[in-house]
Amino acid sequence: MKKRIIASLAAVAIATLGFSASPASAADESSCGTAAGFCVGLVTDVGKVDDKSFNQSAWEGAKAVASQLGGFSKYIETLDPKDYASNIDLFATKGYNVIVTVGFLMADATAAAAVKYPNIKFVGVDQYNGSTAANYTGLGFPEDKAGFIVGYLAGYLTKTGKTAAIAGGPNSIPPVRKFIEGFASGVAYAAKEQKKKYPKASTVYYTGANAFNDPAWGASTAAQYLTQGYDVIFAAGGKTGNGGLAKIAKKKGAFCIGVDTDQWNTVPEAQPCLVSSAMKNISAGVIDIVKGIKAGTDKGGNFVGSVGAAPYHALASKVSASIQAKVKAVSAKVIAGTIPTGVKA
Repeated sequence: MKKRIIASLAAVAIATLGFSASPASAADESSCGTAAGFCVGLVTDVGKVDDKSFNQSAWEGAKAVASQLGGFSKYIETLDPKDYASNIDLFATKGYNVIVTVGFLMADATAAAAVKYPNIKFVGVDQYNGSTAANYTGLGFPEDKAGFIVGYLAGYLTKTGKTAAIAGGPNSIPPVRKFIEGFASGVAYAAKEQKKKYPKASTVYYTGANAFNDPAWGASTAAQYLTQGYDVIFAAGGKTGNGGLAKIAKKKGAFCIGVDTDQWNTVPEAQPCLVSSAMKNISAGVIDIVKGIKAGTDKGGNFVGSVGAAPYHALASKVSASIQAKVKAVSAKVIAGTIPTGVKA
């Protein structure tokens, strides 16, 4: 299966609808399905479009690229997983040129839609295209590398030696598991480097029916860790993770780490504790793929997007110059693959 690297950083069941059209053009939904139109539709997973995480990042990319190309964009929020296919159909039957689906759990519905609608291009965020469909492009990321980098940072910042990762979704979702396992590996690497015997980073996965959309669970789980002396906590997973971040921010002396995007900008209530975020450059990936589709150069297959760690922002003074230098050096080696994360794909 083809793999390309993205180097850039930068109704049946009525769903919630939202739209954004380029202010520089007269594009609207009536242009969809016509020779003059270029329409990009995005179907979220159940985490909501304003999750301040991966759904939101994907929507921002879809909205931006449609605007740049003089087209039209709209999103549909999925309220129940059983509506994945019908939500995709809402865009397909209107002749949208590109349909972006968000999340690993939407992979089967996206692959089926690519067969059903061969003249429409599909972009699957956090999905792998294991088929030969040339109209389906999976956008994946090495989440373990981003997780490792922030775990390494956590391993140097902890004073108690107790670090934790809260996952807003189950470990059956590869991107979730890779983030969490990468974090634990990074902490262990930092401990070994310092010749310290930290306990293995504690990890917990969400197993309820409201994955990525349960901030109360995220907050209560974070509270339990805080009462047990954990002082650096990676809260990863949509609104569930955001609930954890907000809770940790109320604990003086504790650090929190966000996920998917630079959550300093998207979850300001977490700023008192937010030392960094494990980032997937989702917006940039969506933009680059859709531009390739518009240019006629995209042939399907799989793209691998870029990852990294967000800046320290106002908490930079809490991270010594020597630690910052170590994180920078290790980040380059992890991304290059010369320091393996030890996490299985």
